[in-house]
Amino acid sequence: MTDIGYIKIEEVPGILQLAQTPGAVVYSPLGETPVDPDVVIFAGPAAQIMLLQEAAHRAGRTPQFPMLGRPTCMAIPAAMARGAVTSSGCMGNRVYTDLADGELYSVVPGNDLERVADELETIASANAKLDEYHRSRRQEISTLYR
Repeated sequence: MTDIGYIKIEEVPGILQLAQTPGAVVYSPLGETPVDPDVVIFAGPAAQIMLLQEAAHRAGRTPQFPMLGRPTCMAIPAAMARGAVTSSGCMGNRVYTDLADGELYSVVPGNDLERVADELETIASANAKLDEYHRSRRQEISTLYR
């Protein structure tokens, strides 16, 4: 990856990783997981991931990270160590998962999931009201400057 210019060698130490190699990794739909998850990976349109991240922030479960880019896999240890994170997804991940161009990831620690879910209804409702307000305001502003 450094040879093709994807990552600078000085960036490598900053790539977050798990403190120890897990004994097993289970990927499954949340409702079908045989064990309590360490992290839950959500993939979806940017507007939906925005709501999820706002709910995590409202629950007090987001670090002060910028959106994570490459590699996508560092979002897992970042979330486990610091709270819910957003990732744009890297090229390799997008190829293997068919993540659409307009989609992002949100990675939420399993033990924070209930708190984040509890705040999601409030955030979704508030955003619906904000959407209505801003669309009305946009219309109002556009007619002022015609």
